[in-house]
Amino acid sequence: MKIAYISTYLPRQCGIATFNHNLIQAINSNFPHQKAAESTFVVAINESSDKKQYDYPPEVKFVIRQERQRDYTAAAEYINKSGADACIVEHEFGIFGGESGIYILSLLAGLEIPVITVLHTVLREPSYVQKLITREISKYSAHIVVMSKRAVQFLTSIYGISEDKIKIIEHGVPDMALPAKNPVTALEPFKDKRTLFTFGLLSRNKGIETVIKALPIIIDKHPDVNYVILGNTHPGVLKSSGEEYRESLQQLAEKLGVRNHLHFINKFVAEEELIQFLAACHIYVTPYLNEAQITSGTLSYAIGAGAAVVSTPYWHAQELLDDNRGRLFNFKDFNALAEIITELLDNETKINRLRSNALHYGKHLKWPNIGRDYINLLTQAISKPIYRKTKIGLPENDELPAFSLLHIRRMTDYTGLMQHAKYGIPNFKEGYCLDDNARALILMLMANQQFQSKEPIELIPVYLSYIHYMQREDGYFRNFLSFNRNYLDEKGSEDSFGRTIWALGFLINSAPNNSYREFGQELFKHSIPHFKDLKYLRGAANTLIGISLYLKAHPSDERMMSELDRLTSYIVSAYKKDNKNNWQWFEDVMTYDNAILPLALMHSAEITANEEVKNTAFESMVFLEKVTFQDNCFSPVGNDGWLHKGKPVPVFDQQAIETMGMVLLYYQAYHLTQNPEMLRKMNLCFMWFHGYNKLRVPLYDPETRGCCDGLQKGKLNRNQGAESTLAYLISHLTVLKALDEMPAEYKSPEKRHKPVYSK
Repeated sequence: MKIAYISTYLPRQCGIATFNHNLIQAINSNFPHQKAAESTFVVAINESSDKKQYDYPPEVKFVIRQERQRDYTAAAEYINKSGADACIVEHEFGIFGGESGIYILSLLAGLEIPVITVLHTVLREPSYVQKLITREISKYSAHIVVMSKRAVQFLTSIYGISEDKIKIIEHGVPDMALPAKNPVTALEPFKDKRTLFTFGLLSRNKGIETVIKALPIIIDKHPDVNYVILGNTHPGVLKSSGEEYRESLQQLAEKLGVRNHLHFINKFVAEEELIQFLAACHIYVTPYLNEAQITSGTLSYAIGAGAAVVSTPYWHAQELLDDNRGRLFNFKDFNALAEIITELLDNETKINRLRSNALHYGKHLKWPNIGRDYINLLTQAISKPIYRKTKIGLPENDELPAFSLLHIRRMTDYTGLMQHAKYGIPNFKEGYCLDDNARALILMLMANQQFQSKEPIELIPVYLSYIHYMQREDGYFRNFLSFNRNYLDEKGSEDSFGRTIWALGFLINSAPNNSYREFGQELFKHSIPHFKDLKYLRGAANTLIGISLYLKAHPSDERMMSELDRLTSYIVSAYKKDNKNNWQWFEDVMTYDNAILPLALMHSAEITANEEVKNTAFESMVFLEKVTFQDNCFSPVGNDGWLHKGKPVPVFDQQAIETMGMVLLYYQAYHLTQNPEMLRKMNLCFMWFHGYNKLRVPLYDPETRGCCDGLQKGKLNRNQGAESTLAYLISHLTVLKALDEMPAEYKSPEKRHKPVYSK
């Protein structure tokens, strides 16, 4: 059995690094005849951009720089080619890159072997992103390992993870005999003293000040007591605050008159020496400040060494110290702590009973036993066929959540659709815009076609009346409106003009009643004089789509046919001008809303059957594919720089509108060709919303029914404005429409149930 381990690793001074090192040794100890070099390798996580930051041992074969996302996908490629049978991931949000360690998802998504993930932190109140990451980790993992019953409760009730996938394997402890002659007892703080002891990386959440405050009471009755703290200051704390916390503790001890009873041993010790310290102390104390600690390696070590433990009731302590394996006191309650310690020091029998109970329980925590538990879990994972959806096929109903207009309704009032949100809450301060209300009109028309529901019918007049309110007397449109209904511009952009013409063309072609259709025609015709003045490609392309839809309802309108030919020629001419040197595009820079350009030509070609226009559309579509399909997923050109000819493709900031454009483009391409490959690519683009993207994180929020505003470097844009949510919902309806139109032979017979509409 060959296993890849992903974790921080020694000599990095990190509890998870030590845990992973011990786990490797524990598993390998159960295979005495197998060479470790043949059965084990480590992918180590560095916190800096220097791969040579640590002098790693030979088993470290690959190093990930924490904030370099490309390293994560490269690590997956390395592991897949290594011959490893399975992979163990040690997970803690802070050791991986991106927001809350989001880059780990890129690695997990690329693995082709079973994964067991050990969760060292399970939060009761996770952020949206932390909850999402944990769920996605579970999706990619054959098993999730936690170290306490409370963690199982959290994962099932808060994160919605199936209990069948979760396994409790407690934190291992060293399998070392206690020393017959302990050198630590000769150290000055221990010599002829009774010692309280705490160890671990120093930071403010350790609560050491609680013990110091208890010392005057304890020493008053037991003046031979010393308190020893073993461990360096946490590297993150040291970097941000230096030794401020340690110095404040020393000052507190000085103020309370117990400075001579407080001793810091500021170093990182090996396990053998740590066991000696634990054996030498009278009472081990973990005075953490709050309950939110699901696992404590230091507490496990103390139990394994048979120490008498006094602790605050954080989650792991409540379980591990049950059945009289230790004593608990309330957070920050130094009086209660002093009372318990004094009671124990008064009666050595009570201390010895705690030690005996801890030592007995600690036997099953020894690392070789823990290693066997992991081997059993690995064997189960390897024996089962791995299902990892690395390729997206034709769309299936079971991939789609229920369609819902909940967030759009939340963003809509009597005036129209608000353009922005803070998280999932409408942002009144930003008001309304024409672009979004035009798209909202398209969405309602599509929803009515798909579901014949009352809800979209009721919302159509809201968005149509907004369009009417924003049309000027000369037929052009304003764009922005404040929340108190004041115009914020005199003339909107050509983009907003074109998107409105698209919406009106769709209304004229697909209106649910004559009243709406006639109103749409009135607005449309009033705007026609401005078609000839359009100068920008995207405004022209959006307008061209609107004219094409209008002509489906009025095919004999010669004036509109003339406008269609003129705008089509304008866009094709731009393509001919810049189509050179393997750059098959309409401009010398690829910017935003890119798919709209070939999409407009496909709509035009559907009306005219012009082969040159159709070929131009498909040539530019293929070029756009080459630019935007990477790492088995759709990756639109980022708004952080755009793509200039001959330059690298900017990855972030990725916008939902780009994905919607590609979904519509491939649907129209299928409509023209009946080639099922177009539907496969359409679905691949749509799944960008559901996690098949660069960060491997879903943008659609099933709780709010909104869509996050985009993918930024290392994080989601958590705002859920109108544009992104409309883009998702229009894409969703386009996929549903494609499902309806797909020939039966392309569909899985068992998955032909109807899509769900949810209010």
